[in-house]
Amino acid sequence: MSDATISSILSQIRNLQGQSTALRPSAAESAPVAAESSFGATFKKALNQVNTQQQESATLARGFEMGDPNIDLVRVMLAQQEAAVSFRATVEVRNRLVQAYQDVMNMPL
Repeated sequence: MSDATISSILSQIRNLQGQSTALRPSAAESAPVAAESSFGATFKKALNQVNTQQQESATLARGFEMGDPNIDLVRVMLAQQEAAVSFRATVEVRNRLVQAYQDVMNMPL
């Protein structure tokens, strides 16, 4: 996976985080929301989106295999490829996060 793709995924995550920040209520109510708009919550939301894409892909494939006339092969293949690309990008982001964590943990004091 290229660095451009990873940068694109990271920018999408930052965009989602920015959108969640824009929806934040007033400062008086920000304490409970701050925990929800953390990086972990944003990453969990991205993982849920990948999971949803994979489930939709599997549902379309199953429908095509069962002979549903409303589902064509092109739609199934596109859904499968989108799910595969999303999953690969998520794995790559995870790998980069683990590597960054290991780098920080191995820093001398």
